[in-house]
Amino acid sequence: MKKTHPPEYPEIRPGQSIELLKALHILTRDGKMNQDSRRKLKQVYHLYQFIEPLLQDVKNGHDTVTLVDHGAGKSYLGFILYDLFFKALQDASHIYGIETREELVTHSRELAQQLGFGGMSFLNLSVADSISSDKLPAQVDVVTALHACNTATDDAIKFALAKQAKHIVLVPCCQAEVAAVLRKNKGTALKNTMTELWRHPIHTREFGSHATNVLRCLQLEAHGYQVTVTELVGWEHSMKNELIIASYKNLSRQKAAQRLNEMLEMLGLQELSARFFTE
Repeated sequence: MKKTHPPEYPEIRPGQSIELLKALHILTRDGKMNQDSRRKLKQVYHLYQFIEPLLQDVKNGHDTVTLVDHGAGKSYLGFILYDLFFKALQDASHIYGIETREELVTHSRELAQQLGFGGMSFLNLSVADSISSDKLPAQVDVVTALHACNTATDDAIKFALAKQAKHIVLVPCCQAEVAAVLRKNKGTALKNTMTELWRHPIHTREFGSHATNVLRCLQLEAHGYQVTVTELVGWEHSMKNELIIASYKNLSRQKAAQRLNEMLEMLGLQELSARFFTE
């Protein structure tokens, strides 16, 4: 039987659970959708368009697919991914949602049980703690981290590398650590003309954010990943709309590692070399 759009809502994908959309408050109890809900659904679907081919790529080569979503929040993305992709697989494929707020973890567990989404688990852990947790498998296929604040994105990268993830999807947020080190070392670095790029406080923050993501991309390339950086269309309400997608291709690592170390030295960020590790 062919899946069809709900006739009153052509923007809802075929096969999408109306009960789920109501539970996520994208639809009201009587099935209505306001402008804010339409925007929220558009955003999640936009992300799904990037992630679904990655899941399919894994499935083409494996019996099952394992995805870990860091900083899951209310797990909008995880539930949509499960409903549109994982549910139809009817195998041991699994989504793990990692979240520090216990009340959100409890709510997500209850919702997954209510919907019969047996291939979803929710863990009350920090991103950093998840790396060593025995509640997660030793190897995962896809890692997502959407708006994981500050160094949580770097912890998600560390997690993905430790778990040998084939695909990594990041929407970085609140990159304060690099900016703080730039600010701290500004006095000694002013002899270099390049420091004009971050001399003023607002530039320190903006340049620090940009430099952080550049370093992350180089780090992933230094581990053999092919990296694509693009913009999340439809996230106009947020300045944090940079999307980083990394797919493991076993590419040459040496040049990226060299460039990463040179950047750390040029910007006076050598003390962060352990965070942006290449080996």
